[in-house]
Amino acid sequence: MQSPQIETRVRNFIVESYLFGNATTLKNNDSFLDLGILDSTGILELVSFLEDTYSLRIADEDVSPENLDSIQKITSYIYSRLSLPQADTPDSFQAAAGGKA
Repeated sequence: MQSPQIETRVRNFIVESYLFGNATTLKNNDSFLDLGILDSTGILELVSFLEDTYSLRIADEDVSPENLDSIQKITSYIYSRLSLPQADTPDSFQAAAGGKA
């Protein structure tokens, strides 16, 4: 699975589950915690979604803002866990999309 697909799936989950379909202002690097998008229950739901969607086991120590606090961070985390080829890094598809963050 390529990174743009990961980004799209994660974005769709966040938008549908927590923003009630309204993603007009959500940028890929917006902090979920700073914007009040996710609370502790939301984090658990997000982890469950990621584990189910990508057949992963996310260790407790990986449940941190460094890995799960934005679409960009989640995409990078999933990318690293799935060991995708370097050409599919978030930076490469972000540049291809006109630098949208």
